[in-house]
Amino acid sequence: MVTRVILLAAGLLTSGAAAAAETPAGCPALSLRLEEEIARTPRLLEPANEQTVRDLRTLRDAAIVLDAYAYGPECERLSVILRELLANPRKTIGQGGDTDEEKAGAVEEARTPKAPAGRR
Repeated sequence: MVTRVILLAAGLLTSGAAAAAETPAGCPALSLRLEEEIARTPRLLEPANEQTVRDLRTLRDAAIVLDAYAYGPECERLSVILRELLANPRKTIGQGGDTDEEKAGAVEEARTPKAPAGRR
């Protein structure tokens, strides 16, 4: 299990569809070929939709991590959501993430690793 988690984490750290294809299969999110779908969808390639593409990749990566920690049903649910979003890119872009700058700042702040108190 530890080896599988390490292999999956390594796959997530490298970019591109080839890295995902080399990651041990198990999670349906891997079979979605997300990068190929993005490349085939001109609207997703537009600069205005960069956040939507980042969100799709984040959901895929989250599904893989859930699978690595043996949360199979949750991985499958995220995979279903990804399939739905990819099936209708126009709707996905239309209902895309909030552009509120405060919320975006909060997300970036939450992503920044924090040092434990007293360790700086």
